Amino acid sequence: MLCLSETARKKKTRKLRGHVSHGKGRIGKHRKHPGGRGNAGGQHHHRINFDKYHPGYFGKVGMRHFHLTRNKYWCPAINLDRLWSLVSPQTREFYKDKDQTAPVIDVVRAGYYKVLGKGNLPKQPVIVKAKFFSKNAETKIKSVGGACVLTA
Repeated sequence: MLCLSETARKKKTRKLRGHVSHGKGRIGKHRKHPGGRGNAGGQHHHRINFDKYHPGYFGKVGMRHFHLTRNKYWCPAINLDRLWSLVSPQTREFYKDKDQTAPVIDVVRAGYYKVLGKGNLPKQPVIVKAKFFSKNAETKIKSVGGACVLTA
C-alpha cells in the first residue's frame, strides 16, 4: 500500500509542542471552516476574490441546445497536400502520362467528408469525390485539370 503522508517526526506539530496556540493566535482561534468549505461565498463574502481573479465565473453564455447529438456535426476534413496519400504511388504513376483519364480519389471511403485547400497539388488531373469542398480546394483542384464530384 502506498502511503503519501509525512512521517510523524517531520510534522510541524513536533516543533510546536509547548506553544499553546500552535501558531494560530490566541484571539481569532483556530476554528474548523470559518469562511465556509470550498468555493462557498463566491457571490457573497468572497465576492472580491472571485471578481478579481476569476472574472466570468458566474452566469451563462450562449444559447441552450436541447438533446445535443454530435453526430450531425461530424465532418472529418483532409487537406489537399495529403490527398494523394489516399491512393497508392503505383496508381499515381499509372495515370501520370495518360491525358484522357484521371484517377478517382474517393475521400469518403477513406473516412473524410470535407476537402480543405491547404498545400499544393501536383500538376496531374484528378477526380475527387467528397461531401464538401472549400472554395480554395475547389479552385486548386480545377486549376490542375481535375474535377470535384459531390456525393451524398
